[in-house]
Amino acid sequence: MDLLYFLIIGGIAGWIGGQIMRGSGFGILGNIVIGIIGGILGGWLFGLLGISTGGGLIGSIITAAAGAVVLLWIAGLLKK
Repeated sequence: MDLLYFLIIGGIAGWIGGQIMRGSGFGILGNIVIGIIGGILGGWLFGLLGISTGGGLIGSIITAAAGAVVLLWIAGLLKK
C-alpha cells in the first residue's frame, strides 16, 4: 500500500512540477520518478528551512511538487 501511495503522490507531484516549469514532462513513468525524487528533495529542503506542510495527502503532494520544481529547475540549468 505504501508503494502505491508513493506512486500516486509521485505522479501527481511530477505532473504539477512539469506544469509549473512549463515543460512537456517526461511521460508518466518519468513524472513519477521526478515526483518521488522531488518528494525526497522537498522533504529535505523543507526540513532545512523549518517549513511544515502539516502532513497528510495534500501536504505530501505540496512537498513533493516543490521538490520536483527544484529538481526540474536544476535539470534545466544543467541542460544549458
